[in-house]
Amino acid sequence: MHKITVGNISIDVVRKDINNLHLGVYPPNGRVRIAAPLKVDDEAVRLFAISKMAWINKQQLKFEAQERQSERRFVSGESHYYKGNRYLLNIIYHNAAPKVEIRNKTYIDLYVREGSTLEQREKVLIKWYRRKLKDQIPALIDKWQEIIGVEVNDWGIKKMKTKWGTCTIPDRRIWLNLELVKKPLHCLEYIIVHEMVHLLERKHSDRFVVYMDEFMPQWHFYKDELNRSMLGHEKWSY
Repeated sequence: MHKITVGNISIDVVRKDINNLHLGVYPPNGRVRIAAPLKVDDEAVRLFAISKMAWINKQQLKFEAQERQSERRFVSGESHYYKGNRYLLNIIYHNAAPKVEIRNKTYIDLYVREGSTLEQREKVLIKWYRRKLKDQIPALIDKWQEIIGVEVNDWGIKKMKTKWGTCTIPDRRIWLNLELVKKPLHCLEYIIVHEMVHLLERKHSDRFVVYMDEFMPQWHFYKDELNRSMLGHEKWSY
């Protein structure tokens, strides 16, 4: 990967064994990336970018206007999210192993030892988020394997800066962004379907769109909802 500059915009250029140029603008800061065929030179990529500048500027303005959480300090009264709902964090000190509980559909109670650091509190909450997301995934994969007619050999969860999910096609393995645990369940389901459809069609081609329309007609709405949702703080944004 290397960079070119068009106007005041830096663009990542990635060479791939593909037939067409593909343009993307990614959260949280509107990073621009163009995937280009091996035979297309930088000047052709530059001209392509210039032709798309109005669209690029529009997408970057969306990210600038998008609501963003302040840096999390993991103190009582702070807002945190789970399954698309907003909760208030409530720190409870106790002399036992840390734990997390949801109370009255309003609070996330975080039980920690007195004197715990920000990093220790964050670690406890992330561990809880990871466990909750792990609990949701298997049933969704089982459901969609039967509908789509593909088999997922393995799946995992990790933090990702620019993607909600990825699919390692040769291994038939799906990776999902940990931040999805904070989004509505149908958004998680959409990403799972998206990655599973890649087992039928590797690229985001017209054929891929036809499959998505067939299996999940509402997928455009779910995609837009994810793109409009609150971004994490830039320090740990996806």
